[in-house]
Amino acid sequence: MAPPQGNTSDIKRPSTGSIRRRSLLAGVAALGAAGAIGATSACSRVSTAQAQDGGHLLERLRAKGSVTLGLAGEQPYGYIGEDGKMTGSAPSIARVIFKRLGVPKVEPFPTDFGSLIVGLNSQQFDVVAAGMYINPERCEKVIFADPEYQMLDAFIVPKGNPLGLHTYKDIARKGAKMATGVGYAEIGYAEEAGVKHITTLPDQLAGLLAVEQGRVDVFAGTAVTVRNVVRQSKTTKAEATGEVTPYVKGKPVIDVGGFAFRTPETHLRDAFNRELHKMKKSGELLDIMRPFGFTKEQMTEITAKEKCRP
Repeated sequence: MAPPQGNTSDIKRPSTGSIRRRSLLAGVAALGAAGAIGATSACSRVSTAQAQDGGHLLERLRAKGSVTLGLAGEQPYGYIGEDGKMTGSAPSIARVIFKRLGVPKVEPFPTDFGSLIVGLNSQQFDVVAAGMYINPERCEKVIFADPEYQMLDAFIVPKGNPLGLHTYKDIARKGAKMATGVGYAEIGYAEEAGVKHITTLPDQLAGLLAVEQGRVDVFAGTAVTVRNVVRQSKTTKAEATGEVTPYVKGKPVIDVGGFAFRTPETHLRDAFNRELHKMKKSGELLDIMRPFGFTKEQMTEITAKEKCRP
């Protein structure tokens, strides 16, 4: 079990300086180690298998004094830093909200992105804190708080963008080899555009390395993730493109991300939402997210209900 993460110093704010490639790799290694530890322990699980009438998880978390967050090791949303501590925009938001809900400690449970919903519903952790995109398919399996941000995509390409890849249609037309993360929404957007060669990789750092080494022509991810990893790595072999708008059935898509909860736990989700909306109104949410690369333009009033509609 990873040590409890509760006070202000336990969730690091990002450094304003660049993060060296060694540091990024160390963070990925720490994620794997912490995930292996967490996977063998159930000390932070709070059972809700019989939850009814909105669930009782919030009361149980208050009694226990801590909540366990499912992380996917994706910067800047939720990950383990080079010092082994949990960081990212989502854990930072969670720390503030859960403290106000009477739950003073937050603990990490790292896993891969594709396992987050399964892990949540099998009670390996209490909440998904990974900036997960809200869509109808996921809404059939979990319930979401209203999103804390909206986001377009971007690509990592070789320096100079020799293939001229600025849209998913460009990737399809050029027959380019594309990579993205496991379980990422970008897979569907690429398929919608007719992209044939799609590889999945563990994270955006693996994507950057694959582009640098020529194993793929492009890595697709969220704009803030792509820009952060390119900037922090100080790469001279790759670059980030401008923002890319995905299309589904010919219509542009603006994705939004939020916290996910087990379906019975509407009391916890609603209490979380109330605090989140207060933070949006006061500007505190942007203050927390800005150091992780988010901007005012990425704040949103879109609701989870809107994004859950088929």
